[in-house]
Amino acid sequence: MTQDDIESVVRKVLEEMAGGSAGRVPEETASGKIVTGKTLPGKSRVAMLTAPERFDIREYPIPAVGDGDILVRVEGCGVCGTDAHEFKKDPFGLIPVALGHEGTGEIAAMGRNVSRDSAGTPLRVGDKVVSCMIFKDDPDITMFDLNRQNVGGADVYGLLPDDGVHLNGWFADYILIREGSTVFNVNGLSLDERILIEPCAVLIHAVERAKSTGILRFNSRVVVQGAGPIGLICAAVLRTMGVERITAVDGEPGRLAFAKRMGADGAVNFKEHKGIEALAAAVEGTFGGKQADFAFQCTGSPAGHSNVYKFIRKGGGLCELGFFINGGDAVINPHFDICAKELTVVGSWVYTLRDYATTFDFLRRAKAIGLPLTELITHRFPLERIDDALRTNLSMEGLKVAVVN
Repeated sequence: MTQDDIESVVRKVLEEMAGGSAGRVPEETASGKIVTGKTLPGKSRVAMLTAPERFDIREYPIPAVGDGDILVRVEGCGVCGTDAHEFKKDPFGLIPVALGHEGTGEIAAMGRNVSRDSAGTPLRVGDKVVSCMIFKDDPDITMFDLNRQNVGGADVYGLLPDDGVHLNGWFADYILIREGSTVFNVNGLSLDERILIEPCAVLIHAVERAKSTGILRFNSRVVVQGAGPIGLICAAVLRTMGVERITAVDGEPGRLAFAKRMGADGAVNFKEHKGIEALAAAVEGTFGGKQADFAFQCTGSPAGHSNVYKFIRKGGGLCELGFFINGGDAVINPHFDICAKELTVVGSWVYTLRDYATTFDFLRRAKAIGLPLTELITHRFPLERIDDALRTNLSMEGLKVAVVN
């Protein structure tokens, strides 16, 4: 019996199990590695953002899986602030667009040329995976790039213009990971941990940027301004690296309490202090009357950026990572805030491919020392309630919102 005969028998059996052609694996995928225990549906639901604050749940045919492609059955995807911005005002001009870039799922089908992930780990149908980017024409962005280049030159699933495939974002039943994309085998992590990989990679990169200043050390006094998901993960990354004197600054008591569970040992509610002098004094009070050696500015607030300089000692450092999009101008005095203090300031934006892989080890370490990282996910919605998920994120209810299939 030839290979073609075997594939023909398999397709026939699968059709009978599914009750007809509705469950047929697309003909084009039969030449590659396909699911043999289940059939693929003929269509996939996709949450398509068709206008500001409006998702339409549409169905599209499962596309052909090319020799270098991977079809993933989506299990869950976190809602990012970027998704919320796009949902609210379409600042990137992407509509219509299938959003969702903090996603994970299970390989449902893969092309004949796919055998290993971007780190060299074998891949098989059924493996749990994540993917974050599609390389374009920049050969310098590689797994072992030593140029510290972030992924700003690559495309990201969930922020792609709509095309004939349509399965371009993780807010869907299936996503087609195209040849040339990064993909990682993450079988050893739970669904909640996998959903948190992408935002955690942002903080792995930020801390690596901070370390490049030579100022951040084990015994450093560190301020984390902003106790949303990004600031909370920042505290956790610092604690897993051995930094213990961490003060969180935020205006919500619940988030400050959670920051202490995530590794901070001090907390300051800026709403309880009138004026920047009083706020800076309160921050110094958590360090025994001394200013911070280093600060991470994790909010998208221009006022927050202006304030953070007042928390830092002479010769200290600052990592600004709160402005993924243009949040407006911040007012500082370069003489007093930077020059006279001789501060070292670094910016951080998304991550490198290597940071993404390092994140897996961070998640295991955080779990090992008892940090409640997965408790960041406070709200879960099915795909058909994606509008509610985005509005929950915008209202700042809870902490991390996820869409789970």
